[in-house]
Amino acid sequence: MAKASPNRRAPRSDTKPKRPAAHRSPTFDYALDFRTVNFRDHPELYKVGRGEEGVLLVEPYKGEILPHCRFATPDVAQESSRAIYALFLGYKGRGDFVGMDMARKFLQMGYTRARRYANHKGGRKYGADGRVRPYKNDPVKAEAAAVFYTVWKQAEADPEYTRLKTEHKQKYG
Repeated sequence: MAKASPNRRAPRSDTKPKRPAAHRSPTFDYALDFRTVNFRDHPELYKVGRGEEGVLLVEPYKGEILPHCRFATPDVAQESSRAIYALFLGYKGRGDFVGMDMARKFLQMGYTRARRYANHKGGRKYGADGRVRPYKNDPVKAEAAAVFYTVWKQAEADPEYTRLKTEHKQKYG
């Protein structure tokens, strides 16, 4: 039997295995049953995590924000980032830190995904052989990424966001 390449990803299955303890975030709690938790009702269960951790797990925010996340062209990215930032401001108006953080994460994800597509045709980093595909810069996707980057950093620098983030971490860890 041939040995699998270490660069090859395992085939997907219907059930996602738990991350090994050594690879889990020290802050984001992947042990929660995300299908049943409403984080608007239970913000105490939300952990900030690093970067985009949990961006596709935390409801009801995922359902509210995901439909707006598009980055095919700079114009689409502009419309998308404006819509997500408007949600960010709405959450801010309600003092909803979890919503603000999720909107910030979606802006960050818009940037990172657009960069992935700018760097690799079709967004595929690995070829069929398991090796990283050659770098290619798509200027349209790079411009779309720049749009998201600007709005992401604007949200991240918001003084109220920073204050609420500090409070949330002090209160809930």
